[in-house]
Amino acid sequence: MATVLLHLGAVRFGVTGPLRYTMTGRDGATLCDLLRPRTILPVHYEGWSHFHEGRPGVEAAFANASPAVRDALHWLPLGIPEAIEI
Repeated sequence: MATVLLHLGAVRFGVTGPLRYTMTGRDGATLCDLLRPRTILPVHYEGWSHFHEGRPGVEAAFANASPAVRDALHWLPLGIPEAIEI
């Protein structure tokens, strides 16, 4: 069984037109329906202006996935920035 790290957020930039650099939630859910991984970890989906789909959109897309895929989906806690002392 596999673990899948899904780079989501539907990232795109105006200069490159409709080209996407990461998947949409729907793309990720479709891929996971095909792969059937044991664990699905969404990453890289919020925090910067070039993300066009955040966690709510990803959750909505996975709500339509198979029960096995929905059960495999796990959200990692967002990181907490820390000051670095030199």
